[in-house]
Amino acid sequence: MSKKETLNLLLLNVARKEHDADWNWKGVNSPFARIYMVENGSAQVVMPDGVHSIEPGHLYLIPSFVTHSYRNNDRFTLYYVHIYEEQNIFDRLNFPFEVSAGALEMELMKRLLEIHPNMELSQSNPDSYDNVPTLMQNIAKNNQFPFYSVVETKGILLQLFSRFLNNASFKHEIADKRINKAIRYIQENISRDINIGELAKTHYLNPEYFIRLFKKQVQCSPLQYINQKKIEKAQLMLIIGEQSLKEIAFSLSFENMSYFYRLFKKITGVSPVQYRIQSGSDVTRKPVPAGASRKNRTKR
Repeated sequence: MSKKETLNLLLLNVARKEHDADWNWKGVNSPFARIYMVENGSAQVVMPDGVHSIEPGHLYLIPSFVTHSYRNNDRFTLYYVHIYEEQNIFDRLNFPFEVSAGALEMELMKRLLEIHPNMELSQSNPDSYDNVPTLMQNIAKNNQFPFYSVVETKGILLQLFSRFLNNASFKHEIADKRINKAIRYIQENISRDINIGELAKTHYLNPEYFIRLFKKQVQCSPLQYINQKKIEKAQLMLIIGEQSLKEIAFSLSFENMSYFYRLFKKITGVSPVQYRIQSGSDVTRKPVPAGASRKNRTKR
């Protein structure tokens, strides 16, 4: 991850929860990430790479859209934090499931809960909260936080997340530094009208060769990548902002609204208007989060 990149982590839920052999759920697959810290006792999490025990002295991370299950046959207490990450970092990096943690991390968890005492899940069953309307409602709560609370919350989330970033690695190793720079440029200038020819020239490459090289390294063309990221940004803006569709399209350098609508539907499967209807809230006008419609969300 480049030093120039930024993370915008949105808090969805945080709580301290006591379980007594009742934390047993299968096939959980969510559009948000989870961070756990056990206070006492232990349980098991079944991840794609096997069964992991969770116990005191560690932080645990489950990225978004990773199918997993829980096993618990005894009493144990844990802190949980649900976060929505806007930059699709889980699409780009592999994260460790477990990292060491101590007194500082526990104090950060306690402080986060102190700031947000009313963000506990009403039920532990993922079916009760792992759905688009609930996710959008939780994301919308971030707009209601006082500014000082927003700053402190982001600081705590970044500190906790940084523990995992320290040992993260790229999912797709891109050997060519020029393509890495091109990707970073696209991500940092996604609101601009990015010209493929000019992008290739800035990296001293022939446009046709640049396109072939990019496709080989990233498994899609530069234009496909740019369009994907623009629509993801549009979805995010609809979730956390109040702009109209026209304002969002223009802010992402879409001068043709018809093209924006067609591209949005092609990538997400529905039109922006249908997104708002599906959200179940015409007042807040919040769509499905970036990536949620094109990922496979396992039903439990």
